[in-house]
Amino acid sequence: MSDRIKVLIMGAAGRDFHNFNVHFRENEAYDVVAFTATQIPDIDGRKYPAELAGSLYPKGIPIHDEEELEDLIYDLDVDEVVFAYSDLPYEYVMSKAALVNYAGADFRLMGAKSTMIPSTKPVIAICAVRTGCGKSQTTRAVCDHLTSQGKKVVAIRHPMPYGDLVKQKVQRFAKLEDLKKHDCTIEEMEEYEPHIMNKTIVYAGVDYEAILREAEKEADIIVWDGGNNDMPFYMPDIMITVVDPHRVGHELSYYPGETNLLMADVVVINKIDTADIDDISTLRDNIRMVNPDAIVVDAASPVSIEDEDMIYGKNVLVVEDGPTLTHGEMTYGAGVVAAEKYGAESLVDPRPWAVGKMAETFDKYPDIGQILPAMGYGEEQMKDLETTINSVECDAVVIGTPIDLRRIINIEKPSTRVTYKLQEIGTPTLASILNKHVLKEMEEAVKNS
Repeated sequence: MSDRIKVLIMGAAGRDFHNFNVHFRENEAYDVVAFTATQIPDIDGRKYPAELAGSLYPKGIPIHDEEELEDLIYDLDVDEVVFAYSDLPYEYVMSKAALVNYAGADFRLMGAKSTMIPSTKPVIAICAVRTGCGKSQTTRAVCDHLTSQGKKVVAIRHPMPYGDLVKQKVQRFAKLEDLKKHDCTIEEMEEYEPHIMNKTIVYAGVDYEAILREAEKEADIIVWDGGNNDMPFYMPDIMITVVDPHRVGHELSYYPGETNLLMADVVVINKIDTADIDDISTLRDNIRMVNPDAIVVDAASPVSIEDEDMIYGKNVLVVEDGPTLTHGEMTYGAGVVAAEKYGAESLVDPRPWAVGKMAETFDKYPDIGQILPAMGYGEEQMKDLETTINSVECDAVVIGTPIDLRRIINIEKPSTRVTYKLQEIGTPTLASILNKHVLKEMEEAVKNS
């Protein structure tokens, strides 16, 4: 046992657990001595439980704050550090590598061969080069088309296990009541609820091989709904990567976004309707440079509003998707686009009224500016979000989040919700590509069986 390689896994309650499960859990060559946690609030200070950790870890595995990384390498005599979270500039990743190497350990990034699980059903993976590119509406468009062709589609969502990990091992969402049953955070609801409303069953959780095997029992096709800009957990039959002309260059400079671009069979250039033509041209050049064989689909995500009179001439507070503004580094989202489109007098800066966890979020991410991120990783944060919204002096609240926040928190001010969906421009379309490269192959496989 003393000859086992001592491993520490750096993560954010997602990719880190997956890498452990598929590569380290019952591997006697390694001894995973700790996880570290960052990016998501309040996920350190707990354990990866023994019930999930396997026979080699009867006491589970401790999870520490990443700020302790250097001391942990020394104190636990770590041989190898595995970096396992995403949506990060290359400078950040290599800075962590430098620290790890300085402390005497090896630094490792794990790829497809050791982390992607094969499925018995066709897998369509939808990923992105950054958070906030428009991956969710792309995923919904894919699911809608496959369903219209008579296929039973199950979406498997990238993990967000922020609660009881044992209870979250395998989660199935088929109706809105399931969100409450599984004590979902706002971030989880934002990803699961749109699928449920589209009558698509969603699986998520912690153990993604167990999740896949359950999903395969009721699916003709598996759709991987990726998170951040992470790589798929499953070996895809076709991979779709969404890119953003508002952040040109990020597709070549963020981890592992460039990997997703290199792996892509199809690249969706989203937000064309609101982007600068020169930026779109540069993005096309970058795609051709690194992946000339990819099929490129042009698309937009036009916004719609419940009540435009709620915006015109008004001083509005805009509430946007939290992760898009925080580690996604966007300075606006659908809410700001709608406020400008429908003639808001001004955007009201929420920072003077921010309380508790919301004030902490602005301190941690000072570049967010005068938009309120809909952070809700726990009850305290949701309450602080509600208090902040109701304290801001404004005429109305513009809700740009993927779900209707009014169902989750009590917004006392007049409010209106922004919605958006993928709108493809010209040809080829996702439907034509799926018909040719997925559905036709499925038909031929049936004929030959």
